[in-house]
Amino acid sequence: MVKFKNFGIILTSSVLSFGMFSSIGSASTTNGQREKVQIQIAVTDTVFSKNDLIKKFHQLFPNKFDFVTNSDFHMSSGHHYPDDTMRYQLSFSKTVNGKQIYGHIGFVGEDLEVEQFSYQPPNEKEALFPAKVSKDAAEKIAENVIKQFSNGEDYQLETDNSYNYYSPQILTQPIRYSFSFVRMKNKVAIADQGIQVTVLGNGEVVEFYRNANKMESPTFDDVNQVKAKNAMLEQVKDKLSVELQYQVNTDYQTGKNSVHLVYKPTAKLLGVHALSGKWQTTNGFSADFPAKTKIEKIAESLLPPRQNGITLEEAKKFAEQVLKIQSDKVKLSIHSLEELENYMGQEVISVQYSYEFGNGGHGASLEINKKTGEITQYYDVKGMILAQMGEQPKNENALSIEQATTQAIKYLKEWVPSYLHNYAKPIDEPYIEEGQGSYHFNFPRIVNGVVVSGDNIGVGIAADGSLSSLNVNYQDVETWPSLDGVVSTEEATAILKNSLSLKLNYIKQENKEDKHHYELVYSPIFNDNANSFLDAKTGKWNSSGDEKNTVVISHPTAQEELNYLINAKILDIKEAKNFNGDASISKGEALKVLIKSLTYFYEGGYAYEQESMNQTFENIDSKHPLYQVIERAVTIGILDAKNPSFNPDSPITREELAAWYIRVLGLEQAAKHSNIYKLDFVDANKVKPEYAGYVAITNSLGILKTDQNQFYPGREVTYAELAVSTIRLAYELAEKGTYLNY
Repeated sequence: MVKFKNFGIILTSSVLSFGMFSSIGSASTTNGQREKVQIQIAVTDTVFSKNDLIKKFHQLFPNKFDFVTNSDFHMSSGHHYPDDTMRYQLSFSKTVNGKQIYGHIGFVGEDLEVEQFSYQPPNEKEALFPAKVSKDAAEKIAENVIKQFSNGEDYQLETDNSYNYYSPQILTQPIRYSFSFVRMKNKVAIADQGIQVTVLGNGEVVEFYRNANKMESPTFDDVNQVKAKNAMLEQVKDKLSVELQYQVNTDYQTGKNSVHLVYKPTAKLLGVHALSGKWQTTNGFSADFPAKTKIEKIAESLLPPRQNGITLEEAKKFAEQVLKIQSDKVKLSIHSLEELENYMGQEVISVQYSYEFGNGGHGASLEINKKTGEITQYYDVKGMILAQMGEQPKNENALSIEQATTQAIKYLKEWVPSYLHNYAKPIDEPYIEEGQGSYHFNFPRIVNGVVVSGDNIGVGIAADGSLSSLNVNYQDVETWPSLDGVVSTEEATAILKNSLSLKLNYIKQENKEDKHHYELVYSPIFNDNANSFLDAKTGKWNSSGDEKNTVVISHPTAQEELNYLINAKILDIKEAKNFNGDASISKGEALKVLIKSLTYFYEGGYAYEQESMNQTFENIDSKHPLYQVIERAVTIGILDAKNPSFNPDSPITREELAAWYIRVLGLEQAAKHSNIYKLDFVDANKVKPEYAGYVAITNSLGILKTDQNQFYPGREVTYAELAVSTIRLAYELAEKGTYLNY
């Protein structure tokens, strides 16, 4: 259970925000009228008023937003981030027929090019499941948007980044199709220039985002000079080697980890330059293929921790020592310390702090392991602040990779010694920020002599040798799969070679002096999927994040509804071939479907608000598999906490389900007055008096309907009935604008 203990001043939201987003542009107000706000673009004489932006907005969306008046719009000033081009934001908020509507559009540059757009329409109910617009139809809508906003540039849909119809989302939220398009040059994709478009299930476009990485006068490698693809493919195959790794996959719905043994191509194989044939590395191109680095542990045995436990008072003093800044113009403030469990289940002390200077400041946090007193999450903002103030010292003697590595290991032994016997020295090149002279290292975790993918310690070393960042991603795993029975390295290499293809892209090396030039690179793709990995036990391909629909069941009246709930992981079934939609569903399973359908629910141990729940029923303790579901149902009001026990394995009747639905809708007070309801069903006499109001309302709303004028109140609810009626309930909630925000 998570425990929170506050120490010192409680941090307010304003602490972290002041001064961070102040305008660089010059804004002025004439006669106090907002629509007269003007912004002067740097180095030019162009001036845009709020009315200019509104006019441009209506030109882009003729007749669509005529209900929004000029006074509903709000304009904010432009700024330079992330490049030197000015940006302008126009937003509106309006109540239409009792529903709040929001919209936002971002313009960039003197031509007011649309960079982003978002909109929350009033008719989202029309986009609920089942979607009125298919994925193919939504794709055509998205393509039309691209034609409108691409300024004649060529964009192509990225098919391997397509929308998953069954991605987890609650039923009261609209179906959303998201499409990614990449800009093409000479029929080759420019890797860092893309557009994303989101279309609702009713065909309405609600999001548009253009990658901001465009630049003035970029140059490109000549596509006519590329080496033959087949020749490059053979060159890559000749150098291809594989690595056996542990891969930890986390189910973020449950918080549980699963570990697999996988084969992956060496991480040093990033690609090959399509003109020169040089090998692409983390920091550029090399004529020599990067050699494989031998695994060398940082510490051969367990080192003692920095200290045995740390109190809040000690943590505060330690944080003040670590965060101390060498400037009389900057004030360090520790705002709060909290004891909690982080998302990896570790007991930590989170320190919230800020640096205040001039008229603004910067806020951040660091994390200290409560048992060892070791800092596991830290990012140094002192250098950034001093640079802004012109006080950052110049470092004329740049560190070498060897010197920076030595410095990183020195900090690890000082700050996180008890972790180091689990980790090895870097086996991949560090990322080098040449302009800053800083290095970013990854120290991989090693188990049974094998690298653990995604579990590493990240260390940043600044140009002056100071620690700029530290991030420990240690994950507790009880059992690691045995290395016995894996396919051989030779067999895995052959499989990868047979599945290898090359994709030609334009890429820009961020750490090169010429930041305006795009180079042509052949990037390796395995199994036609950038996320593919080879299962080392079976020799079969798998894919991380593969959420494709694989379960299809048939049913005469609820097939679409059941398949949606199953593939969205709302309804759990063991085997599709043995699933019977007309079988009775237990109260526990029915509750689980309701909770996961209507609320954002995570069963993981890192969800603080769920871990801190009390035990309501004497027979349902925290070890029960449905504990969190049942306690959430009590919180919402579906279950009566006055009852001493709850039987999740018993079937639920239709009249009992009617009561649950009415409680979800917040209509229980009306339903309790059973004497005012007259039921005209054939089997009305079979409805228990205490359920009469619930049955009457659910039937009148069309959530639980009669069949040949019979309600069948005592009949056990089937999976099919629950699927159909739960979706009807979601429609009713959406219509009323009622959402279960738990």
